[in-house]
Amino acid sequence: MTELPFDEALRARLTAHLAGFARQSVPAEGKRAAAVAVVVMPDAEDRAAVVLTIRAAGLRRHGGQWACPGGRSEPGETAEAAALRELEEEVGLAVAQEQVLGRLDDYATRSGFVITPVVVWGTAGAALRPDPNEVASVELLPLAELTPDRVVLQPGPPGGAPVFALSLPPRGLLYAPTAAILHQLAEVALHGRATRVAHFEQPRFAWR
Repeated sequence: MTELPFDEALRARLTAHLAGFARQSVPAEGKRAAAVAVVVMPDAEDRAAVVLTIRAAGLRRHGGQWACPGGRSEPGETAEAAALRELEEEVGLAVAQEQVLGRLDDYATRSGFVITPVVVWGTAGAALRPDPNEVASVELLPLAELTPDRVVLQPGPPGGAPVFALSLPPRGLLYAPTAAILHQLAEVALHGRATRVAHFEQPRFAWR
């Protein structure tokens, strides 16, 4: 696995690829708007990594599941503002608007949300302070681990798209929507490949 340093060259690369990406939006059509912060920041070895959380078990929706920091957008709030607000609330990371690099495709979930992934350049040396009411644990997943060979497609509903997952030992399988968003981050922002993921299914445990 080739390591990716967290440096200005990587920031320029991600920014350029996102700027050239023709992202696809999804109309709400009765679903609720939500945003997630897909944060790239350095891990303890100064490798570029993505902030991942395990949601607190007691949450009403998706407790115990892997996720990027995020949640429902408030009325009149942009996706960027919602993502940055949720990022600070969930893991204690405050970043400036200027650190937003761009957006990935919207992803409509079975649980009734349209998620807008907002890619954010994190702050080197910043401490993550997860809110125990929302986050059970937080991890920095090296960006270099998000390779195409990690993709696992499982049977979906009859006649439907397959369920999307990423094999990330020792964590096991990480499922859509988070897995799909992370895969598109690597494909689009890192490699400049216009890969679509919003059509993939989520596992049934994520439908609630």
